[in-house]
Amino acid sequence: MGFTLLTPLGAALALVVALPLLALRAQQSRGVAVRRAVGLPEPSRLARRLPLAALVAAGALLGLAAAQPRLEWTTTREMRGDAEAIVVLDTSRSMLARAGPGGSIRYERAQAAAMRFRDALGDVPVGIASFTDRVLPHLFPSADDDVFVATLRRSIGVDRPPPQGSFATTATRLEALETVVSRGYFSPTARSRLLVVLTDGESVPVSGPKLGAVFRRPPGVQTVFVHVWDQDERVYDAGQVEPQYSPDLRSRAILERAAEVVGGHVFAEGDLGDAIAQADRLLGEGELEPRGERRHLLALAPYLTGAVFLPLTLLLWRRDR
Repeated sequence: MGFTLLTPLGAALALVVALPLLALRAQQSRGVAVRRAVGLPEPSRLARRLPLAALVAAGALLGLAAAQPRLEWTTTREMRGDAEAIVVLDTSRSMLARAGPGGSIRYERAQAAAMRFRDALGDVPVGIASFTDRVLPHLFPSADDDVFVATLRRSIGVDRPPPQGSFATTATRLEALETVVSRGYFSPTARSRLLVVLTDGESVPVSGPKLGAVFRRPPGVQTVFVHVWDQDERVYDAGQVEPQYSPDLRSRAILERAAEVVGGHVFAEGDLGDAIAQADRLLGEGELEPRGERRHLLALAPYLTGAVFLPLTLLLWRRDR
């Protein structure tokens, strides 16, 4: 565990307590003269020193908060070495569809679903890929939650990059998922492999048996499809409906066919909880092993700033006595 100060010079802010201390000292000296003149007894030593201590404590806490201290420590991260998962997000233009100009687009809902899968599969390394008419890996299965979140938020987006095909044709090719298996996206040591596909299903239908053969090749890849789609959704451009797009009413059937080919399961986005439970069952249980270290940071400035009010409250409370 370590302790660092981000802005050490900020501690000089504690010197602002000097003026209140001088004012308090002057007031106490004047009080001594007045009490002697009228014959009043002197207050106890505690009553004289408590305000001074409260001011010093407030100044010290304020200066320490301004220095922005933080605690740093690392913990060993234990993950399964026998299991991995990859979340694949559809980034074709149809994922911009939404219920209205102010609604949440399909891609944003897919991002939220990806985060829920990551949280639920806490002891399993999880990677990220995107696909349209081809699959692009963005993060191979990793135990680092922060890297997963950063990749999901910053490295992927609709039409980033755009598909190779024409805009006038259906951009999504579910058969492109074959490369996730054939090009070694999973580690050789992972015997339990899970692919989570978040898509609106508006794809060219799966035609041949090649995809199924690749997914069933030992050790095999279990697949969960989440259908992020609604037939009333449209793509909006500057608040206006984009006339080139209309929902594909075959999308659920296309996903069902793809799931049948690879031996997978299809869930509506409203059944996300069931999809996550199914993913957990497919991965099963396994032994945990050390997989690197996780760094933790705790900023203390907010707590120290709040603590400043404790001695000030005590000072005001004693003033009324």
